[in-house]
Amino acid sequence: MTLFRRIAVPLSLIALSCSVKERPIRMAQLWEPPNDLEQRDLFHGVGGSKNAPDPNELYEFKEQKAVGTQPGYDVKDSKGREWSVKLGDEARPEVAVSRLLWAIGYHQPSVYYLPRWTLVRDGKRISQPGGRFRLDNTKNLGEWSWRKNPFLHTRQLAGLFVYQVMVNNWDVKSQQNALYRMKGDDARGPREQYMVKDLGASLGRSAWPVGGSKADPKGFEDEPFIESVEGNRVRFAYQGAWLEPQLLRSITPADVRWTAALLSRLTPKQWSDAFRGAGFGEAEANRYIARLKDKIAEGLSLSWY
Repeated sequence: MTLFRRIAVPLSLIALSCSVKERPIRMAQLWEPPNDLEQRDLFHGVGGSKNAPDPNELYEFKEQKAVGTQPGYDVKDSKGREWSVKLGDEARPEVAVSRLLWAIGYHQPSVYYLPRWTLVRDGKRISQPGGRFRLDNTKNLGEWSWRKNPFLHTRQLAGLFVYQVMVNNWDVKSQQNALYRMKGDDARGPREQYMVKDLGASLGRSAWPVGGSKADPKGFEDEPFIESVEGNRVRFAYQGAWLEPQLLRSITPADVRWTAALLSRLTPKQWSDAFRGAGFGEAEANRYIARLKDKIAEGLSLSWY
């Protein structure tokens, strides 16, 4: 099966898809086949152990986070590396969901979870609660739109959205997307990469406009996945994607099966590592994993069209 769907595309959309500063765009900027999926380190993620922040480090205050709903800081460690730190109830789910998304071939920033850390501000050491640390080893070239991007009408873009539904990320919008230029000689993949970041509104109950829950195992377990298949389109119980309703109307059974098949390749250790590395205890992690495996089985049961 080809990874690209052969459908009629209006010329206006072709023009939008093929023009990003007149540069040729490769699928590898969004997704690369995860040939080593079963060997990927989901405890440390794309950044690996060598880039992991030290919980015993002193992190120098640079700036307080001024955007978004979650508290946080920009900090610098003793090696001169700069980090974006997110506190609050999105920190743990963002790391776990990012790990799994990277595992199935999509680019992700280097993110880690520290259950404790120390902020140095005005010469004072201040103990901090657990937070998501995102390494500043990229240059943000701006956001990219779900509606206007080089990957429209591809299985990979559809699969990326299916994944958001599977983890109940109810805050899907273009403002959460970034085109990054990677810095450093150890950057993996293309220099410019399309990513969905800020994945913390996940692993709970989806809802909009009031907003759903985050890191809520009961809400995650109770929400159905697939409601029906009508006219080669999948209808989800999912209530997110408030700015992207057209995405909900465009997903086919084959898109769901493709995404579920990738996730089905994860090993038991990888499932455990993804949640353990994000600061979840074993009992809570097992509830999310069990529900995700149920969704994978449900997706694989759909017929190809």
